[in-house]
Amino acid sequence: MGFKVRWMKIGSLIVILAVLKVQTAPATTDDNADDGELRADIPDINKDLRHLFEGDIAGDSTRNAILDEARRWKFPIPYILTDSLELNAKGVILQAFEEYRLRSCVDFKPYEGEASYISFTKLSGCWSFVGDDKYGQNVSIGARCDTKAIVEHELLHALGFYHEQSRSDRDDYVNIWWDQIEEGMEHNFNKYDDDFITDLNTPYDYESIMHYRPLSFNKNESIPTITTTIPFFNDVIGQRLDFSAVDITRLNHMYSCANTHTLLDQCSFELNNICGMIQNENDHTDWVQTLSTPADPDQTLAGRCKDSGYFMKFDTSTGNAANSALLESRILYPKRHEQCLQFFYKMSGVAGDKLVIWVRMDDGTGTVRSVRKIHTITGDGNDAWKISHVTLKMSQKFRYIFQGIRGSKSSSGAISLDDITLSETVCPNAVWQIHNFTGLLSSTPPGSPVKSPCFYNNEGYSFGISIYPNGKDNVYRDYVGLFFYLCSGENDVVMQWPAQNRQVTFVVMDQDPDVKMRMSSTRSFTTDVDKRWSKPTATSGAVWNDDCNCYQGGERGWSTFISHKQIHKRSFIKNNDLIIFADFNDLTHLIKTEVPVKPLPRNKDAENPAEIILEASKSVYPDPCRPNPCLNGGVCVERDGAASCRCASSQTSVYSGMRCENVKIGRRILQASDTERELHVPMIKKVPSYSPASTPSLFVVLTVWIVNVLLM
Repeated sequence: MGFKVRWMKIGSLIVILAVLKVQTAPATTDDNADDGELRADIPDINKDLRHLFEGDIAGDSTRNAILDEARRWKFPIPYILTDSLELNAKGVILQAFEEYRLRSCVDFKPYEGEASYISFTKLSGCWSFVGDDKYGQNVSIGARCDTKAIVEHELLHALGFYHEQSRSDRDDYVNIWWDQIEEGMEHNFNKYDDDFITDLNTPYDYESIMHYRPLSFNKNESIPTITTTIPFFNDVIGQRLDFSAVDITRLNHMYSCANTHTLLDQCSFELNNICGMIQNENDHTDWVQTLSTPADPDQTLAGRCKDSGYFMKFDTSTGNAANSALLESRILYPKRHEQCLQFFYKMSGVAGDKLVIWVRMDDGTGTVRSVRKIHTITGDGNDAWKISHVTLKMSQKFRYIFQGIRGSKSSSGAISLDDITLSETVCPNAVWQIHNFTGLLSSTPPGSPVKSPCFYNNEGYSFGISIYPNGKDNVYRDYVGLFFYLCSGENDVVMQWPAQNRQVTFVVMDQDPDVKMRMSSTRSFTTDVDKRWSKPTATSGAVWNDDCNCYQGGERGWSTFISHKQIHKRSFIKNNDLIIFADFNDLTHLIKTEVPVKPLPRNKDAENPAEIILEASKSVYPDPCRPNPCLNGGVCVERDGAASCRCASSQTSVYSGMRCENVKIGRRILQASDTERELHVPMIKKVPSYSPASTPSLFVVLTVWIVNVLLM
């Protein structure tokens, strides 16, 4: 029976190999910031770091932070950004903090002398300890680790989580191809009982940001080491977009999060209570909760579901000119001093109807009564759903208000609202909504860009975006390329040139109505002194762009920002539209961020005062022998900071490579046999003490060598 199952699994692997496509990353050029969707993942980056457990976990693998509540963090977590970090890495670490604050109660603060803290530093690779070790501990964001998703992954380790495929029930969901794993890396695929790693009563999550990719730690670059029992999910595991829904559920469950830090309000109008919004009694008419139809679809579900998909609608086809309807939020209590109101709206009929955003504020007596007009949108006759972002700067309790206004007696349509999100975050510098993107995918030749209008960041720099729907060159026609360039603008005379130390961030938006569930594609790079960041003029090498009536500087970005396969998943394209956010932010203030660490107080109970220093050093410098990299019961000994393997005391064993081999004495021949499967010792067992007797005798070594020669 086992033989049959084995051949069935091999057959499955053959089918998977026919489906999996290994795409070569773009050649490194000045135009490409990195390899985009094809960039190396954590196991590839850490390939030569043999002291790490599960590929990117440092420290003692026998301690489980998930089950040990004493090793869970208290919030906010103090942090240090050491100056060894690349500037781009510092920027994406702060981006990752904001994602945690938006989706959970996890928070961070600059280090101020606390005993427990995280020091982000650039060492070899991307790795973290698991849980709070109660002393300052490193999270390494090394070369090629500077993406928001990798930082989120490593911080989940620090918060107490292991990899998804370590679960006790993983064999029901994935197959591990042991013979395809690189020698010495087998321990990275261990699984653990539920008394060591708990799933927090959540299902196996193929989408988890903590899952390995199919080609992790593989011998052959095109043959996977881990595949899913349901083949569809082979293209899902190992995603590096953002947290999955289950990732967030587990995080909030483990830390008993009732609310998030920066999400104030959101509404897709699917429930009868319309998210606690109220109609005003002093206006002319009301907003009406309206069911989506094929002729008048909502934004949330795009009209795809019968009897589902609601939005708010103000009919402007009747009544007098200037008639209006007010829709007010519940009272909200901000913690910060700036908010971003994101919403989708639609204005059908002739141009001229208006949508006005107001805030109603505390008048100083505790009553929310004072009003202020914030922004006005005037209909242009285009009845497509559009996205809008409005910045609010509220520091006391308030309501936000949507006022719909009938523009004239000739108005014949309606104003609609859907998918509102209010967060205490900064609105993006630029929002580019590309209508009929599916049409562009089918009609745009490889190498042909579509260019955005020029936008301005909050400093005054003008910039534009080039999108290549079918790749910047024919080799990557299955990918969307995305590139950034500077435009000449009205503020150039007062801007500083070159525009260095600025971080470019593109976000291809996942249009899920729940901001906590969005898995958008985000990438960043940082500018330097290259001439493309000089003032765009004819003499600086910039080219004239008739579309913007301006000079355009050189492009930099990603030939493989996102694949066509990925972009058709989730809600990247909705109502045939693709939405891109772009930021161009000054990171000069992050060049020097490192602060001195205050000495730990002396432990009066310690027999030796140096013990506390030694204990603290274990949190900063990982022990190369934890977890034990030696297979078949081999003993690990640290020598000059590196792991050295020895066999346990025996006259019938010898260490060969990364394995202990038993010498079998038969009637006719003496032979060495690899017993990795039979003698595998679980990683959670204590490593036996090493003694000189562990070294195999010269007789045994010579005997095995002679036998091997005779058998050749």
